[in-house]
Amino acid sequence: MHDTTPRWDPGQYLRHAGHRTRPFLELLARIPDPAGAAGAAPRVADLGCGAGNVTALLADRWPDARITGYDLSEEMLDRARRDHAGPTPGGGSLDFHPADLADWRPDEPYDVIVSNAAFQWLPGHADSFAAWTRTLRPGGAFAFQVPGNFSAPSHRLLADLCNGPRWRGRLAGYGERAAAVLEPAGYLERLGALGLTADVWETTYQQLLTGPDAVLDWVKGTALRPVLTALAGDPEAADAFLAEYRGLLREAYPAGPHGTVFPFRRIFAVAAKEA
Repeated sequence: MHDTTPRWDPGQYLRHAGHRTRPFLELLARIPDPAGAAGAAPRVADLGCGAGNVTALLADRWPDARITGYDLSEEMLDRARRDHAGPTPGGGSLDFHPADLADWRPDEPYDVIVSNAAFQWLPGHADSFAAWTRTLRPGGAFAFQVPGNFSAPSHRLLADLCNGPRWRGRLAGYGERAAAVLEPAGYLERLGALGLTADVWETTYQQLLTGPDAVLDWVKGTALRPVLTALAGDPEAADAFLAEYRGLLREAYPAGPHGTVFPFRRIFAVAAKEA
């Protein structure tokens, strides 16, 4: 199995920021306010913060909070620091630090730990739930959302292409993420076993994407990152792969008069520690 650690492009990722942010806003609305000490500013962590655009929304929810975003990508962290780091209008603060979620462990108590569309990159992430929530303060919350669309044509076609005769010598396994994500019942069971009160649900968004080859443009910001990273030193091969994948996507997601419909299933969880 090759190293599939992707190199991220914040600009490409943010091209569809509206659709990507909506699930986080709906997750955020379901997170209870921390039941910490009266007058104490909440301590909040965002695991896999990316470009920091959703981390900043945490400051809107808890204006006085001290918020830290953690991510492995220096490209994403540079963008997050440039656009969002510093004091917040409500008296809180936003900062960003490098961290590999495979090794990250909280070194202080937290009131809220959140993650937006990051855990799918971390196989076995549910095994870390106990360590991540160990320092949650009473009344604190652990909340996340992950894509649940790995059986969709966009991902099946990508995996099949990477594992096919033409590309498997260089890209076998690069299109596969399904094994990293549990079904909703699996998350409910894992969180409940930790003594947390969990609410787990799923939503399929009927996203209307605009522009030419809109689905390809979407996956260039996420699922295609490992492939584009692997082929970065061979632009001819990258162009050939994209041309083949583009044709498959056009057939699977035909453009309509108002754009391209791209259904996207997501899985949500909010787990609270007893106050």
